[in-house]
Amino acid sequence: MKRPLIALLACAVALPALAQDASADWDFSNDERRKLMVAYTQFNNGVGIATRCVDGGFEAVITGLPPAGRVSNRPLRTAFGDEELVQYSWSVGIDDTVAVSQLPAPFARELRNGGRLRILVPRGAADGRNLMYDLTLPASSASIDQTLTTCNRPLVDPRDAELDALQEDGVPRNLTWAVRPTPRFPRSNYARGFAVATCVSNPDGTLRDCTIESEHPRDGRFGQATLDAARRARLQNVDQPGSPVPVTRVLFKTNYVVSGYQTAEDEARQRDAARREREERAARRAAGAANPD
Repeated sequence: MKRPLIALLACAVALPALAQDASADWDFSNDERRKLMVAYTQFNNGVGIATRCVDGGFEAVITGLPPAGRVSNRPLRTAFGDEELVQYSWSVGIDDTVAVSQLPAPFARELRNGGRLRILVPRGAADGRNLMYDLTLPASSASIDQTLTTCNRPLVDPRDAELDALQEDGVPRNLTWAVRPTPRFPRSNYARGFAVATCVSNPDGTLRDCTIESEHPRDGRFGQATLDAARRARLQNVDQPGSPVPVTRVLFKTNYVVSGYQTAEDEARQRDAARREREERAARRAAGAANPD
């Protein structure tokens, strides 16, 4: 076993240091004692991609990227095959050359098709220009399939299209948060982390069938804190105030940071969250005035 892979099995996000061309299938390792299963591949340009199931939690990461610096999120633009590049927000790992997918299962389902994958890193080149990686993924996905199925993630999920249609705040255009999910910082050994959850709305605006799509660090208890917040959240019908909320899929992400550890990015995110809450309150008041009882 290559030495860097041992670090991966110890739950550090790393990949084998020796670069290689894409093989017929993804490399695979299973550590039953640690309940850790990993599918991974690495390319001659130093970029690596991995999916893993660790004790029921699913993750997908890209390694070997230019350092992100002291931020918790970074934008990456990706495209499979000849599709147009689409920008997504990725979380930055403890190693800032690692990007952690906020929606790992949908990303893994795309990876399992093999073929061309382009990754554009804005301002990732040494001279500040955009940096493009043009990769050819392994043709077979048996290893990825094992990580998905072991973590009870379907190999094909038509609901992925629903996530693509959501607004930036994770809800459809006709809905807004009446009570936004507001998690409490859990008892954790980490000063910062994140979790992304998807839920299904009930007609009364409450949420059900909530699932943690990703959390980092995996053992930081941020996922459970996010699920607890979902129980207190409520949605509201914007188009028809007072009417039942359509049954649909919603998503929300929570960033956790201990006071005193905030970066400029964290402070900007807090200001943006406060602005969104003001706009939501104004939209609810306007909708109520336009549709009085």
